[in-house]
Amino acid sequence: MLDTVPADLETALRAELPASAFPELGAQYLEEPRGRYAGSGGLLVAPGSAAEVATVLRLANGHRVGVVPYSGGTGLVGGQIAPEGPPPVILSLQRINAIRAVHARENVLVAEAGAILADVQDAAAGVDRLFPLSLASEGSARVGGVLGTNAGGVNVLRYGNARDLCLGVEAVLANGEIWHGLTRLRKNNMGYDLRNLLIGAEGTLGVITAAALRLYPRPNRHGVAMLQVTGPEAALDLLSLAGEVAGDAISAFELISGMGMRFLAETMADLRLPFAEAPDWCVLIDLAGASGFDPEGALETLYTRAAEAGLVQDGIIAQSEAQAAALWAVRENIPEANRRIGSVSSHDISVPLSQIPDFITRATAALSAIGTYRINCFGHVGDGNLHYNVFPMPGETRADHEEARPAIKRCVHDIVHAMGGSVSAEHGVGRLKVEDLERYGDPVKLAAMRAIKDALDPNGILNPGAVLRQRA
Repeated sequence: MLDTVPADLETALRAELPASAFPELGAQYLEEPRGRYAGSGGLLVAPGSAAEVATVLRLANGHRVGVVPYSGGTGLVGGQIAPEGPPPVILSLQRINAIRAVHARENVLVAEAGAILADVQDAAAGVDRLFPLSLASEGSARVGGVLGTNAGGVNVLRYGNARDLCLGVEAVLANGEIWHGLTRLRKNNMGYDLRNLLIGAEGTLGVITAAALRLYPRPNRHGVAMLQVTGPEAALDLLSLAGEVAGDAISAFELISGMGMRFLAETMADLRLPFAEAPDWCVLIDLAGASGFDPEGALETLYTRAAEAGLVQDGIIAQSEAQAAALWAVRENIPEANRRIGSVSSHDISVPLSQIPDFITRATAALSAIGTYRINCFGHVGDGNLHYNVFPMPGETRADHEEARPAIKRCVHDIVHAMGGSVSAEHGVGRLKVEDLERYGDPVKLAAMRAIKDALDPNGILNPGAVLRQRA
């Protein structure tokens, strides 16, 4: 089997694109963070403009060769890797990375798809604005991938997902046509919403090359606290109470389990943990507001009322930016600690808020019938999104439980589905969850998705095998 695309396609691409569009195919383009998928080869092409992306897609479509868009490579569901089938064109967005414009008065920033998320945040800060999308991978995740997966992160509770932060996109369709949809308008009801169709499509309907992103006034008052709660039920009551005390100043409300704290102690001895002994459950709360808002006072009031109600047992309210950063470091390092431990099965799920405690109880009990595992449950409880991850016991590795992995995943996902939840809350479908989409997805929706895919990508070249199973 060839390890690259057909020679006639490569010749055609090299004839129309500059030499700078053909970097060396490094190992990172054939790997993904969780090590579940590996690419077998392909031709790496890194266009420098939307016009060059259009050239790639036009030629690939004419040759019926698949194109796998590659953004920052941080995706966790295998959407950036083609492990099966003929070698594809790997379309890197790394060279299309400019901040095209910042319109501070409009609260809009226009960035190309290869711009790194942290650079977008810095560009917004440079005009005293906030781009609120924040992820653990923001130092390497790029705008195209963030929009392609409709990424969430820690601030969804207040600002929404990536979809809610995008006003317009420039994109290239499968046939090489460029859609100039880079509007900065808040209101635009001119026909079907192609923007929202492409956002979250994971590169299967078109390749986003630029986006107009929403900015917000930069809060100048900020407060962070980590509070020990008596359990997930108390965390929900605390969220409700926080709404009464702080209103829409709640930027993040994160649930952290004692197992997550213990994983940090096990894998990151240099990281300073807030409590001498890991509590069973705690909540990280972030409040932010304009002048006149007193976040420390609000957090103190919240703690007092929560303690009186029996919801919290202890807590820390940050007294400086350094202390706030130290509390956030605990939450932000949990995914890395998980990676070092090595999960048997990881689950990015969402359920209705009121059912979070019941889900945790039911899933943990059901898994005990399969085997003995460590559960690290954490996540964005403020918007119902949990990362419910299953790990081997000390002295074991995930390889020791590989045969049990499908049963574990099915067990968790069946419970989520029965509770009216989603088995992909913020990471997308990629290749990892194609079967899950088929099992749990509404048949009418799936048929409509297939019809849209066939209409926009009739030759099936765009990220073949991601989201929807590739036709035989």
